[in-house]
Amino acid sequence: MSSSLQPPPADRKTKRFRYLIRTLRVRSMARLRAFRNEESARILACAGVGAFVGMLVMALREFVYKLHEWVFQLPQGTYLSAQTHLNFTLMMLVPPIGGLLFGLLALWVRRMRAADIVDPVEANALHGGRMSLRESVRLTLATIISNGSGASLGMEAGYTQMGSGIFSWIGAKMRLRRDDERMFVTAGAAAAIAAAFNAPLAGAFYGYELVHGSYTPKTLAPIAVAALVGALVSRVFADPDPLFTITTNIRFIPWFYVLFCLIGVGAAGIAVLTMKSVTWIERGLKSLPLPEWMRPGVGGLLLSLCALGSPQILGSGHGAIQYHLEMEWPLYAVAALLIGKIVASAISLGAGLRGGLFSSALFIGCLFGTTFAQTAAIFDPSIEGYRTAFMLVGMGSVAAAIIGAPITMVFLVLESTGDFPITMGVLAGVVISSTIVRLTFGYSFSTWRFHLRGLGIRGAHDIGWIADLTVGSMMRTDVRLAPLNLPLEQLRRQFPLGSTSRIFAVDEEGNYAGMIDVAAIHDADLDAAAPTLVASDLAHNAHMFLLQDENVRIALLRFEDSAAETLPVLAARDRRTVIGYLTEAYALRRYTMALERKRSAELGEQDLFARADRPL
Repeated sequence: MSSSLQPPPADRKTKRFRYLIRTLRVRSMARLRAFRNEESARILACAGVGAFVGMLVMALREFVYKLHEWVFQLPQGTYLSAQTHLNFTLMMLVPPIGGLLFGLLALWVRRMRAADIVDPVEANALHGGRMSLRESVRLTLATIISNGSGASLGMEAGYTQMGSGIFSWIGAKMRLRRDDERMFVTAGAAAAIAAAFNAPLAGAFYGYELVHGSYTPKTLAPIAVAALVGALVSRVFADPDPLFTITTNIRFIPWFYVLFCLIGVGAAGIAVLTMKSVTWIERGLKSLPLPEWMRPGVGGLLLSLCALGSPQILGSGHGAIQYHLEMEWPLYAVAALLIGKIVASAISLGAGLRGGLFSSALFIGCLFGTTFAQTAAIFDPSIEGYRTAFMLVGMGSVAAAIIGAPITMVFLVLESTGDFPITMGVLAGVVISSTIVRLTFGYSFSTWRFHLRGLGIRGAHDIGWIADLTVGSMMRTDVRLAPLNLPLEQLRRQFPLGSTSRIFAVDEEGNYAGMIDVAAIHDADLDAAAPTLVASDLAHNAHMFLLQDENVRIALLRFEDSAAETLPVLAARDRRTVIGYLTEAYALRRYTMALERKRSAELGEQDLFARADRPL
């Protein structure tokens, strides 16, 4: 009887098998957690994935070069931007057709309701380092179409998007913590730039300056290793030469540093003009009575017309930089090409084509340095012999101001030339240009685009941790509302002294219309006029409010502008329903606490740039 109650042998084997599977799963997850917590494991992962990203960047670069050779019928092994003549028919047809193709694909993607593309900087700033690999592939394909059809942009946006997307996907599979995810995304961008320009130092500092914004030992090794491996793969399997080569040693007298500083001043103006031109072109094209999908095609047509002056405005500018280092054009021709390249880059981005300004900014700076040198040579002919030095200083200064990564540009010139004296000249121009742009304009190109989208990100110091402190996470929801037409006497009865300090006035549709101080409505000076007053007479600051997705830094600036101690939180800019409120004192306290935690964490990691007199 008892034997009949026991489970059959098959069931016992099944239960034992399931138990073993569960045990193995638990142990494997424990080992995975232990593995991901090991710094050496993260470094090895960055090295391996960095090698893959380096090979992918090489493949994409060669594919685009072959695409240029095919669609523009270029001689084998030449660059599009280095051409002085192109087939007229192809030059007039390829950019518009490519733009139309891009516009139709973008229209199809929008109808498929694809998610918005998040780039590495935004991923670190607002999404904790999380990126979609699928959307990264989509942006890379869009960049290939744009660049392949002659857009005056570089492939760097596609390279960094793909590299960071792959690293983010690996990080998600490893279930990394938020800070490690951000580090992986930065490593992906660093590996991509290092492989694209064969410059590991420039790639690493591109990640540190533009994407991550910190230089602690914890982030130093993984990001630097990814950049180093990406560049080594590029050197082993592709062209080992740097972006450009200089065959002569450049020596100049010390007073040239004054001229290099002047180049920095002019480079700042060129950078701001280039960034604002993109917005002007974009607004101009949007004002045309054309559907959105046709704008890239119109932009392509405008590019073809610009290329009638010189086909060197097409493409990224890689080949054109080396061309102008070796060849010397008259001053008027270089100045015209400088204007044409700025306009062409602005048209490409303003029309909605995809690409990066990294290479274009280098070429614009190269042309500006040449223009400066040839103009100065009118007054001092000896300067003509140092034209290359001025070209390199202009290149670094303009690119640093536009991209927002000054140390990156200094290292790029150093790695490309191996010339320390000229690197010091570049440093002088870079410091001047980047400082002027930061103090006057306040944005690099990436953060300028964020500003136009309403995102309050001005630089690396705004990314990551500060985005967690949103207004929505700090606000209180016990709001007290009053209609605008409510008489003052009823207002006093409903909100006696001590019940609350602020009332938010709303119109008939429930939209925010101003703030009322409870102490003010009980002021004895209003007693005589009380029967004739309503809530709208006492409401103020109707134009000052917060949104729940804004971060604490923006909130504190809003408090300063409004001189108010409390501000309402609205549902949206176009939906002015009051959903909460925030006080300046509480926002400041939360910000201070978060800042102290951040500084404590950096001290615990022994910040690489800690002051010598600060205890570590």
